[in-house]
This record gives sequence, C-alpha cells and structure tokens, in this order.
Amino acid sequence: MIGKFLRQIWKKPKENMGERWKSMLIQYRKEESVVRVKRPTRLDRAHALGYKAKQGYAVVRVRVAKGKRKRPKFKGGRVPKKMGRFFSAGKSNQLIAEERAARKFPNLEVLNSYHVAEDGQHEWFEVIMVDPHNPNVKNDKERNWISEPQHKGRAFRGLTSSGKRMRGLRK
Repeated sequence: MIGKFLRQIWKKPKENMGERWKSMLIQYRKEESVVRVKRPTRLDRAHALGYKAKQGYAVVRVRVAKGKRKRPKFKGGRVPKKMGRFFSAGKSNQLIAEERAARKFPNLEVLNSYHVAEDGQHEWFEVIMVDPHNPNVKNDKERNWISEPQHKGRAFRGLTSSGKRMRGLRK
C-alpha cells in the first residue's frame, strides 16, 4: 500500500513535492558527484531492485552531466568540416553512473540503479551496491550469488540491468 503511494508521488515529483523538490535539487547540486547516502530516496524503487536495509548494502547517489560529450579543440592545422566537436557517449547516463560508483567503491559490487532527479545540466541516479564479502550477504539466499568470483566488475562488463539494455539484451 505504501509502495503504491510512493510510486504515485514519484510519477510527478515537481507537482507532488513542491518546495521540497526545489530544496532537494539545490542540495544535490552542492554535493560532490559521487556521494554515499544513508537511505534510498525512492524506497519503493530500491526495494523493487533488490535493496535490503541491513549490513552489506549501500546506496550511492551519482551526478552525471546531461547532453553530448565534447571532444577537445584542435591545436592547429587543417580542420575538416565533417570532424565534429560533440559526440554521443555510446552508453546511457545510468550506465555511466553505475561505472563511476563502482570506481569510487572498488570493494563493493553494483546490484542495480534507478533515476532520482534531473535538472537542465545534470541527472542523478542512486546506485544500489552490495559488499560481496559481508557475512549477511553470503548467508542471504537471494543475494549470495554476487559473492562468486565471476560477478566481479559487473558494471564494467554490462551485466547490470542498464548495461544489458545498452547491449540490446533487454528492453
């Protein structure tokens, strides 16, 4: 019941949260690009993607710039007109966020991620991360698969849900 209510709020957060939404975005802009948070902002989405409120689980908020990526300016010489300055990254912002979180916390594995907010310049994602060496995770029947060695570096190999979507394995 509560999850259904939370989902309705997050469908149109600007309208449903009002001033709280603006203050939240202001706070997000002041923070660093990769920040560990105490608890998920979207609790219903986090639980749906596998988050559990116990030791061994962490949530990281990542800021990613929107728009195309810029190639460095030419130093000199002939500049062909076809050679562009801007190009698409070739992967989604969500996948970029997962990779950044995995680089910042190398002892944790990326489980999944979800969209939190966006403004004109940035997009924020919360990445659910799991400590594969924690006893709570190893004893958990649903999540002990992540402790196996073949699941190391999931985000970089496109094994998370956003990575599979980018590789064309999932819609």
